[in-house]
This record gives sequence, C-alpha cells and structure tokens, in this order.
Amino acid sequence: MERRAKDVESLLATSTGQNALDYAIQAAELYMRAAAEKGIAKEEALRRRRKCKQLVALAERLKSQLTAPSASPHADGFNILQGASRLHGSYYPPWGEDPSDAQFQLGDGLEPFVDDTVFPLSETQIANFSAWRRPHELFGPFSAGQDGILMTQGTRFDLAQDITTDCSVVASLSAAARIWTGKHAVLSKIMHPFDHGRGQPKLSPSGKYIFRLNFNGCARRVVIDDRLPSSGTDRALFVINRHNPRLIWPALLEKAYLKVRGGYDFPGSNSGTDLWVLTGWIPEQLFLQREDFDIDEAWNRVKTAYDMGDVVITLGTGHVSTEEEDIMGLVGEHDYAVQDLDSSNRKFLVKNPWSHGQTWTGKGWSAIHGSVGAKFDSSSSEASDEYADPPSAGTLWLAIEDIAQHFESMYLNWNPALFSHRQERHFTWDIPTKDFAASLVRNPQFSITSPTGGTVWILLSRHFADPELEIARNKSGSLAAVASQLGYMSILVFDHQGKRVQLSDGATYCGPYVDSPQTLARIESRAGKAYTVVIDQQALPLPSYTFSLFIFSNGPAHVKEAEEKMTHFTEQSGCWNRRTAGGNSSCTTYFLNPQYKLSAPRATPISTLLSTGNRDVHVHVDLLWARGKRANTVKTKDLVVSSGEYRRGCAIAELDMLEAGDYTLVCSTFEAQQMADFTLRIGSMTPITLEPIPADTAGKLRTPISPFTLGGEGQRWRVPISASWVTRAVVSIRSLPPLSETSYHDTRSLPAVMIRISITDASESEPRILAESKGGLEDSGAIIRTPEFDIEPTNPSHGPRYLVIESLWGHRAIQELCGDVFSDSPIQIGDWGA
Repeated sequence: MERRAKDVESLLATSTGQNALDYAIQAAELYMRAAAEKGIAKEEALRRRRKCKQLVALAERLKSQLTAPSASPHADGFNILQGASRLHGSYYPPWGEDPSDAQFQLGDGLEPFVDDTVFPLSETQIANFSAWRRPHELFGPFSAGQDGILMTQGTRFDLAQDITTDCSVVASLSAAARIWTGKHAVLSKIMHPFDHGRGQPKLSPSGKYIFRLNFNGCARRVVIDDRLPSSGTDRALFVINRHNPRLIWPALLEKAYLKVRGGYDFPGSNSGTDLWVLTGWIPEQLFLQREDFDIDEAWNRVKTAYDMGDVVITLGTGHVSTEEEDIMGLVGEHDYAVQDLDSSNRKFLVKNPWSHGQTWTGKGWSAIHGSVGAKFDSSSSEASDEYADPPSAGTLWLAIEDIAQHFESMYLNWNPALFSHRQERHFTWDIPTKDFAASLVRNPQFSITSPTGGTVWILLSRHFADPELEIARNKSGSLAAVASQLGYMSILVFDHQGKRVQLSDGATYCGPYVDSPQTLARIESRAGKAYTVVIDQQALPLPSYTFSLFIFSNGPAHVKEAEEKMTHFTEQSGCWNRRTAGGNSSCTTYFLNPQYKLSAPRATPISTLLSTGNRDVHVHVDLLWARGKRANTVKTKDLVVSSGEYRRGCAIAELDMLEAGDYTLVCSTFEAQQMADFTLRIGSMTPITLEPIPADTAGKLRTPISPFTLGGEGQRWRVPISASWVTRAVVSIRSLPPLSETSYHDTRSLPAVMIRISITDASESEPRILAESKGGLEDSGAIIRTPEFDIEPTNPSHGPRYLVIESLWGHRAIQELCGDVFSDSPIQIGDWGA
C-alpha cells in the first residue's frame, strides 16, 4: 500500500492546480490505509500517520490557493469576459483548472479527436496544400517508443516561416526560446498534456491538445487537434525547426494561436501582441524613429532584464527603401527575433524567421560600434570565428545604432513576475458620436492611486472581434494600410486628483496612438496621489468595443472609475447654418451666432464644453453679462469667462464660481459661414437651465455695405437705400481691422466705432429721421446697430431714403468702416456720397 502511496506522491510533485490537490488527497488516503495494515511495527505506523497528516495539511493549502481570489476578473467585468469568449465561431471559455492527463487518453474503439473548426487558407497556401495530416502520418512510421522525438526540442532551436504569413508569430516563438523551458518554463503552464518530469510537452494519445492562451481579458482555454496542413510541394505550411523538422509542439502552438486569430490566412499582427497572447508577458512597443527615442536608456533597460531572462525582444520594420532591401537584405513590414545580446558591444543577434525570400547580405551595416564587426549568416565565408557557437542561418549581429536607424519598432515583452501586484478592469466602450469625438467626455476614465508611490505600468488591451478580422481581410495594400483601417488607441494620464477630464490639454503623459491591440503606459507615481487615466482613440471603425485595463505595480494600487468633478450636467444640441454661422467677434455677423440664456439659481462652479463633430472647424464659447438677452458684440467688461483661443473641434470655459443670475452664452466658429452641428455640455454643482435665445435677425436677408472711410470732426456720408415693397430692416456697422493685422481680430481689440447711424428721408418740406443709433462716446463699440425700421418704396411725397453715417464730434481719427443691412425682403443700396 505504501508503494502505491509513494507512486501517487511522485505524481503530486510534478502537478499543479486541481490535479495536485487530487493527488494530495489520494496519497493521504493511501498512507492512512498503509498505517492501518496489520503486522507493521508501531513506529512504522506512526511514521505513516505523520505522512498522512502532512499530506492533509498540503491538501488544505492547495485548496485555499484554488479558492482564494487572485487576479480573477472584477465582478463588474465578469459578463464582459463571458461575452468575449466567442470568436470566429469558436468558444474560448476563461481558464479554470488545468486538465488532467485523463482528458487526453484515447478510449478503446474510439477515433482520435477531431476539431471541427475551419482554418481558412490563402490562395498561395491552397496552391501548395495537400491534406490535413496527423504527426504520425507526416513523419512516421515510428518504432515503439521512438515517437518522443516529435516533442523533444534538442540543443538547437531554429524555427523558420515559409508560406504562412505569420512572421510575427514565428519571430515570437524564436525570440522566446529561452523562456519556453528552463527557469520560467512557460510552456509547462500553457500546453497540455505536459511531461513535467522531462520538462517537455507530451504526445497526446487522442490527438487533442489544450492551450492556455491570454486574450480578450483573461487566460482562456483553446482546444485543437494535432492535424497539421501538409504540403504537396517542397514549401512548408507550418513552422518548422530546421535542426529537427519533426518537432511539432511549435507548430501546434502556432495552430492554437492562428485559431484564435481566424486561421492560417493570417492578415498580420506584431510580435508584442503575439507574445502577450502566447505567454501573458507584458507587451511594450518602442518607436525607434521618434525624436524622443533614447538609445542609451533603451539599452540600459533591456540589458539587465535580458540577462535575467525577464524580457523577450523582437523587432519590426516599416516601409524600407529599395536600397535597404537589395543591399542590406532587409524586409519591409516584417518582424525579426532577437536571440542574444552582446553586452560589451551593445549588439543584438537578430534572426529573420523566413526560410525563403530576402536574406541578410552583411552589407550596409555599421561596423564601427564596439570591437566586433557585424556577424551574419554562419553559412557566409565572412562569419566571425570569435563565437564558438556560430549563429544559426538567417541571423546577424547588429549594433543598437543600426537597429535604431533601420527598424521601426522594438517590441519588449516583460515578465509579469517583475511586479508583486496586479489589478484589472474590464469595460465596454461605445465609441463617441461625432459631436464629442474631439473631447474626452465620453471616454473611459479611471482613477489610480498608489499609497506607496513608485513605478506603475498601465496596459490597455482591446479584445479581438470578428468584424475586425473582416476589415483586415477585405483591405488591400500594405500592412500599415490595413492597420490604419482598424484605427488607433492611446493612454493619456492627467494629474487631476483622479477626477474626469474633458479635453486632452494638460496631460502629464500622452502615449502614442498605436494600431496595435495593446499599448502600455509607464508612470512614476507619487505616494497617495490620484491620477486620472483616460483611454482615447482615433478612427476605431466599430461602434462598440470591449477592453481590459491591467495595472502592474510593486505595491498596492487603488483603481476605480474616475468621478465627475461636477454633480449636475445639462446638454444642448445646436448647429451653425447659413443663417446662424456668424463667425468670430470681429465679424459684423457675430450677433447671428447661436446664443443661450443660462440661468443659475445659486452660486456654483461651472464648466462649459462646446464640441463639434467637424474637427476642421475652430470653435469658441463666451459667457457674457447680458442678462440672458442677445449680445451683438463682445466687450471686455461684459465677459464673464471665455474659452480663450479658437480651438479645433472643441473648446471649454471654466469658472471657479459663477454668481447666481441670468447670463448669455455665445457659441461661435472662427470664420463666418462655417456650418456644423455642435453640442453644449454644462457642468455645475447646482441645477442650471439653458434656453436658446431667438435671433432678432432670424430669417432676414443680409446685404453687405461697401467699405468706406470716414474722417473726424462730424464728417457725414450717406447712401440711398430702397425696397420694392415695405420691408423691416436693421443696419450694423463695424470698423475694419488694419491691413497689417492677421486674419483674426477679436472685437475686444478692434478700434471703437465713433459714429451715429441714422435712416432719413429727403422730403421737400423737412428731412425726417426714421431710425437712429444711440449717440455718444459712452455707447461706442466695435459694432454699432440701429433699431429696426421700415423701408418703404420710393414716394415723391417724402423723396428718397438715405442711410447716413456721421462721425461723432470730438473724435478726429479716420475710421475705416463696413457693414450689413438685415432685412425681411430684398433691398437696394446705392453709392456713397458726402
């Protein structure tokens, strides 16, 4: 009985999770039964009972570990993770317990397992495809016990890609060679069945394999069979190890990943994303062509981590020139594996995973960095003898300066065990409507606080979705062109007490907008300080997405949804059309702009956001002391708060405290006749009301008045004005800006209009004043208007009617003027005369 107990105990030593718990319980029961056997010494029975107690205690610890909350999803995100489990017609549930070996046994009289998932092939792959075959059909027959070579890696791990367009996947598999087995033994955690005693995967008798892959918010269960696409030509349709072409676990891992991504007709990815899915190691993308890329900082970061086995490095090219292709052998839009570092010379051993196509030439690369020149393909006669173990085919030693010059991205995947704490949030984001696309008010925002401070890494991961695959497959052109169709996303960080923000201005960290499904922000947090983390996007094509946010730190971190600074919000939709697009405050038509009466019953802080869906339109908002009446001009003394310079797409005006009362809010575009829809969003600490103010010129025709010059000392000009029938009208006159000024002039900086406007008739008896603007210097402003008046058809009894402009006495400066007449019906304006 004790022999059986020891056999089970040996299985326990190489097991994890639920399997380990089951073996611990079984071994404890066997030792208890062994202690009760007749004829054994008292001391022996006592030893077996002690062993039983030890195993029971171990089982209790294993059980508590299985039931204890770890990095399990937040309760609010459970439904999101469940909803993200179905992809491309297959179901990938969140990972539970590790499968037992019994799940892979082939029962008597049963056929090997068949996964009925359809794996699409490209046209080129179909032209070379022969059949789906199992390993024994591809590489057999094998003598008894000799098929272990199918899972035995050997000393050389030299993977190559051929027809399948998954260079990023093969580069990932190659670059991660050091972590699949050995210290980190990643493969033992993700591939089942696995032989823990030998440290390598097991052959599955049933042909069924289960992988633990990390995507759509959590570790998930991916099931495949062992059938691989065999080729009818000398080209390979799956990844091979050139030093052991019969090694199949890389091809099975590749198949599991390609199942998740939609098939062997792979539209492309990047190695950072691939390794995140395959290993769960944190992806980071360095953009080597950015001006702020620091070579020394990058080298220092990766050197130590690589030596410790805590980072996997891959490289990606963008568009490359013909010279780089022909002379250097560099491939455009292609991923490469880094297989080693030369710390003394700051060099990377870079591997091209292609087995066909462009290969390194060894020409055109710098040889001035360090004492060792560029080393390349070991088949070349120029390969250095300095390295006892020559690099495998397709590899080249490159200085980091060469990499920074000729590659576009460096992908770093970091060991999550570098961090002791991990938080995660899962959420749905309905992409904002066009009106709010230029602001952040509809963006997911989170508050993150580290009580102890220090380094905090924030990883955003967008979940894979079926429509994205369709977009990628239906677009032609370069990988960059395809990626651009899938949109971009970024992380912004604000020092804003963890409260929600409305605009991107003032971010302490503004991450790059990436076309990858993952992006990482690294921040150094201050102890106890709350930061606002905002998710942003550009041109994401789908109406809704699900995301996961992961926070890694070496101390506790508190994560929650960011709260609004205000408690009450009022939204109002409007538009600038041909009758209401009055332009900035230097335009005579400024008063036509949409205006609102804002009423605050009590004093309150206030935030006014104006946002439009047309990002080519520059917008502005003013809050004025005008008692809720329409404003014709903007004077400094009337201004309560302004959004400042005209801003593309959206503008915000904020005031710490607005006194109770009625105010006038004016929404304007930089240029007149710029038409667009907009939304106003008013935030306050007390309810406010917002009502449109009807336009006094609504529905009126605009007739421009020709520019003219008016001298001082009471000089007068007049122009005949007439109509075919009685019509209601109003006249507006403004000063022209100096020609030396720029195209935008705020009326607060324009010269005041020192004039009186009047409408008179020229009757034979005595001229009559029909309408007149207010007179006096105290009433002057950048725009002067008359009250409404009637224009009647010309009648001999009262003679023609004139628009008269008179310079006020005591004002000697020359004034350059222009204006408009707004009327119910068409009018005619003659020529100016003294």
